[in-house]
Amino acid sequence: MHEPAASSLLEEEPLLEEPSLNAYGRRKPDDRLNGAYAIFFILGIGSLLPWNFFITAKQYWMYKLQNCSGQPGPAGQGASDLRDFFESYISIASTVPSVLCLIGNFLLVNKVPAGVRILSSLFVMLAVFLVITVLVKVDTSTWTTHFFAITIVCVVVVSSASTIFSSSMFGLTSCFPMKNSQALISGQAMGGTVSAIASVIDLAATADVTDSALAYFLTADIFIVICIMVYLLLPKLEYSRYYMRSHKESPYLAAESPSSSLEDGSQGSVNSSFLAKGTRAPDIPPLRPILRKTAVLGFCLFYVFFISIIVFPSLSSNIESVNKSSGSPWTNKYFVPLTSFLLYNFSDWCGRQITAWIQAPGPKSKLLPALVLLRTVLLPLFILSNYQPRTRIKTVVFDRDVYPVAFTVLLGLSNGYLGTLAIIYGPKIMPKELAEAAGVVMTFYIVLGLALGSACSVLAVHLI
Repeated sequence: MHEPAASSLLEEEPLLEEPSLNAYGRRKPDDRLNGAYAIFFILGIGSLLPWNFFITAKQYWMYKLQNCSGQPGPAGQGASDLRDFFESYISIASTVPSVLCLIGNFLLVNKVPAGVRILSSLFVMLAVFLVITVLVKVDTSTWTTHFFAITIVCVVVVSSASTIFSSSMFGLTSCFPMKNSQALISGQAMGGTVSAIASVIDLAATADVTDSALAYFLTADIFIVICIMVYLLLPKLEYSRYYMRSHKESPYLAAESPSSSLEDGSQGSVNSSFLAKGTRAPDIPPLRPILRKTAVLGFCLFYVFFISIIVFPSLSSNIESVNKSSGSPWTNKYFVPLTSFLLYNFSDWCGRQITAWIQAPGPKSKLLPALVLLRTVLLPLFILSNYQPRTRIKTVVFDRDVYPVAFTVLLGLSNGYLGTLAIIYGPKIMPKELAEAAGVVMTFYIVLGLALGSACSVLAVHLI
């Protein structure tokens, strides 16, 4: 009779609002003017900004890989492959090294302060984006392949830094109330929306591809600087100092924490061994209990992003308007930026934002993995839309522009909602002393899904 009640309480407790008093009866500080929420939202935008700016600048990359001209050059099949499969190449370059970075970040959780990891990764991203910005106005027509190689190296470096930044931020928010984790995750989706809007505005403002790209990448440079400034502001807020101080003290106080009584027997033994060696946390957090506790949520997170990266951007950004021959700007210049990049990222943001009000199904519900698996049907829907060029599957079943628009909305909403639920639940079902490490592990599931999904996206493109 007693165990089910405790289990039920454990499942619901992480989803409730934080009590206004701490364990010592002192009132917890309020987030005045939602300052910390806004900072986490901005940092969320910055965490995926490099990836979003890379994939959204499709016309710029096509221009550079076509010998800096508006038409395909005579460079042969090699150059054609660079253009046709560019999204797949940068997906692989951005996700595979990130797996190694996540492993390294997990090992460094208790060795290198989160602030050092976060700031150093931001400065690396800024340095790489400055290089990319400089290359915009450089004529690369005589060394297109070398430019492609430099771009891939930049993608590897900036994505590795972005991964360390994102996973460290998820670990940091684990010691804050859940609304701050939701702010970070919503900010990530808004980063995609911001980059897509900036891309459309730049396309409309100037006819020259390089002028548009220069303004576009300068926007990214400025925003990374803003991220550095707001992160330095975070510890100055009383609200943030309280939770960051509590986080640092959690290994010392966990033995007396009321939440420890909610854990099951195996969890209790983990906590005891975690604290038995003294007041100092181990250099490397115990991985096995985290993996065991977050296995189902981790699979959900993995599969959500596995499906999403196969479709977006490799498949979705190559779906053309069926009325492209009309010559209208809507069906040519703006169709992909609006219906693929902007629509997906805005839908993703909406899905993540919904989790601020609705958190269902719960962390132990079987409906959550069922809904995640149901997203598999999106693959054939996009493949049978007007994807171009087609070499093997000639049939286009969904031959109206409204179809890919509807499919993209469904892809974005489900990615944002289901992915956010899984990543928020993960650290919250763990004891506080393992919450930061659990946040890093949940990010690992995301990157693993992106890595395998990006590899499969190359296969999917070749099969069409």
